[in-house]
This record gives sequence, C-alpha cells and structure tokens, in this order.
Amino acid sequence: MTAPMQVEYEDILRVWREADAIPEIEHAWLFDHLAPIGGDPDGPIFEGWTLLAALAAQTQRLRVGLLVTSNRIRPPAMLAKIAATVDVISGGRLDFGIGAGSRPSHPMARREYDANGLPYVDAADAVGGLAEACSVIRRLWTEEEPFDFDGEHVHLAGAFCNPKPIQRPYPPIVIGGRSAAVLRIAAEHADVWNIPGGDIDDVIGRSALLDRYCAEIDRDPASITRSIHLPVSYDQPSTTRHAIAAAIDAGFQHVVLGLSTPYPEGVAQWVADEVIASCA
Repeated sequence: MTAPMQVEYEDILRVWREADAIPEIEHAWLFDHLAPIGGDPDGPIFEGWTLLAALAAQTQRLRVGLLVTSNRIRPPAMLAKIAATVDVISGGRLDFGIGAGSRPSHPMARREYDANGLPYVDAADAVGGLAEACSVIRRLWTEEEPFDFDGEHVHLAGAFCNPKPIQRPYPPIVIGGRSAAVLRIAAEHADVWNIPGGDIDDVIGRSALLDRYCAEIDRDPASITRSIHLPVSYDQPSTTRHAIAAAIDAGFQHVVLGLSTPYPEGVAQWVADEVIASCA
C-alpha cells in the first residue's frame, strides 16, 4: 500500500511498476482521503480513484484497489460507475474497497469534508448509508434494467450502470472497519474484510465477532477472506515479519503491507526478499 500523500506521482508509479513484475506481490492499494492525515497538512495528496485509474492502466498483473473508499465522499451510484470504469481499464483486476468513512475523532480527517463542501454525517448515519450503498452498488453491477431505489439514505430513479464491470458477478467487495456496526455489514456484503493492524488480541476478537454475525444470517464465515493492514519497518524488518506471522496464525490470509515515504530504490523487491520470502 502506498498512501498517496506527501509523495510525487512518479514515486508511486515507480513502486507499482516494480511490484507488478514481482509475483510474490499480489495486490497494490491506495487510500481515500482528500487532505493529508499525516505530515504537512497542506502537503500534496492525490484523489484516490483518479490515481487508481492511472495506475491500473500502467500495470498488467497486480490486483488494485483503495483501502478503503469513504462512502461519505461520493454518491453510491456514481461510485459504482467509477469502479466499473476502473475494472474495465484494469482488465478485471479491481478489488472494490469501501467503508463508512473517517472517524469523527480524527480531526485531520474531519477537515477534508469541510474543505471540500461535503456533508459530515454522524457515525450512525454513515453506517446506515454504507449498508444501503453496498446493496445499490451490487444491483448496479448486476441488474440489466434501470431500477428505482428509495431508501433511508439513498434515493435513485432510473439507476443503471453500463458498462458493467468485467468481473462477474462483480469485483470482490472489500469492507474495511473494526466497529461492530460495520462488521454486521461485512457479514452480509463482504468478500474480504480488512482491519488495520495493532493489538492482535483485539484483531482476533473482531474476527470472532464477524464469525458470530455471519452465523446469525446463516452465512459461512469462511466465505469472507480476512485481511489486515500492517506497516513495513525498513529499519527492523523482523518486526514486520513477526506481525505477519501473528496475523497468519490468527487466520488472516490477505496481508497488506503499508510502505512509508520516501520509498527507497527497489523497495518492492526489498519487501519481497526481506519480508515476504521469510514468511512463506
């Protein structure tokens, strides 16, 4: 994962092109913010879906996505159209990441809404909107006729998505979050559930809660791939290797390795050699 802030486009492109040629690296990710959430608050940051489209066009093998899209920023029908476009551009390599949006307790994230004239709803509304968005987006990707949708948060008339994504029935849906409310949505809609790393005992507990919510709706918990984001330490790669091993032991099959800037030359190959190979 290359967070697209405090960095130049050419640097991200270099890392993704390098990673695209390394079979041990299966996927590459950006995040979805409109203002930096770290470093210089007025520093450069790229819009995630625009950048993802550009990188998708310049890679051939990597699966690509945003970890994760904020459902607060774009109306869901528009987001479905954007994602379908990227899936076509990539030749069917999109993993569709989505979540409820930034926590209200994160002031660096909150300011991006005010600065861009976006409404910032409370957590309950954000979660409710996410549930409806997941339903609408799946319908837009699969239904062959226009439809209306009159929900509590989403209202559509004559909604239709053409072209459809290349992947059938639709790109894998990656839902990110750790709150109980988001886990309930993941139980219903997610193909992959992602959580930021940290306290591994908490991560294990959240995964067990997702199992419980799947059981409540009679869904096999094993049908949801468990994904975790872990930071890469350039100075102490053994720290990263230990974190990966603990996550794998906890049942996480999908590991996203966060790279900090500046990216060293050959960083993707270094990750493959010093981190991934030792965990195989």
